[in-house]
Amino acid sequence: MANNYNKKAVPEAKAALNQMKLETATELGMSNYQTMDKGNLTARQNGYVGGYMTKKLVEMAEKQLSGKQ
Repeated sequence: MANNYNKKAVPEAKAALNQMKLETATELGMSNYQTMDKGNLTARQNGYVGGYMTKKLVEMAEKQLSGKQ
């Protein structure tokens, strides 16, 4: 039995997450991230986008849980 670890918990959020990824990459100085060949980026560059995105999502969740929208 195969497990699908990449299954989205909320599939409707895909577009918003993609937009957030592009905004995050732009903030990090990768203004053409959407058209960029990700295979030519270093693991550090690709990981930095995902890591920074995760940091922002955690901050958003903490604010929401504390009631400080």
